[in-house]
Amino acid sequence: MTDTLHPDAITEDLTAPPRTLWRQIEPTALGLGSIALLLIVWEALPHVVTLGAGTKMFFATPSRVAATLWGMMATGTLWAPLGVSAAGFTVGLVLSIVVGLPLGVLLGRSRTLNAMFDPFITAFNVTPRLVFLPLLMLWFGLGVWSKVVIVFIGALFPILINTYEGVRNADRLLINVVRSFGASEWDVARLVVVPNALPYIIAGLRLAIGRAILGVVVAEFFGAEQGLGVVMVQAASRYQVDIVFAGLVVFAALSLIMTGMVKLLEDRLSRWRPQRFADGS
Repeated sequence: MTDTLHPDAITEDLTAPPRTLWRQIEPTALGLGSIALLLIVWEALPHVVTLGAGTKMFFATPSRVAATLWGMMATGTLWAPLGVSAAGFTVGLVLSIVVGLPLGVLLGRSRTLNAMFDPFITAFNVTPRLVFLPLLMLWFGLGVWSKVVIVFIGALFPILINTYEGVRNADRLLINVVRSFGASEWDVARLVVVPNALPYIIAGLRLAIGRAILGVVVAEFFGAEQGLGVVMVQAASRYQVDIVFAGLVVFAALSLIMTGMVKLLEDRLSRWRPQRFADGS
């Protein structure tokens, strides 16, 4: 690689056509279009396909689910259980980030710590989360803290493992260059290791959000006293399929919103990366 740009690369960059409006909104439009197509097919299914008596009884169209969800929001029956679920989700996810990020950096930078903790991390990561649920219910009760712990366990390992992999894949040459200028280990981690590991950390955070929502649902399905999952379980026991689907829509919407926020964060943090030029740069 030379210190000057290839003339063709500069010309190509200057003459490149600007991004059209469609190119800017294409991902969003395609995503919304897919969702709309699914809803149309779902709504038309009972009118096109003859459903059995049992299936028809437990089938709810999107219009019926939307009406039920609107009624729950209007009457206020949605907000209290949603607040309980959101509290457990938020506290558990924040704790997993606070613990997982620095621990991943430490394990990635220290072979000794990695050798000590790797067997435990591997064992807990491959163990199904449902195994811990009865013990957590006994230790922390049926309140919010058992929910927080199961969310924490579910979200911790994606963040921890992805951060570790990102730190291990940091540019060794750049680390040595920074060290040659007298940088401390803290400076190396702050200036080189963590910025290089950002794509891994963001990927781990996106996975952690899904695991955290799954943890909330599982905890509320199997023994919590309050929460949106409890409402869904009670509705299922009364064969109120529209309420079950309404809760499912809320959880899916929250997952999409949180993932979208992480994607925006990823785009914002990735601006520091230099743009690649054409061959010859």
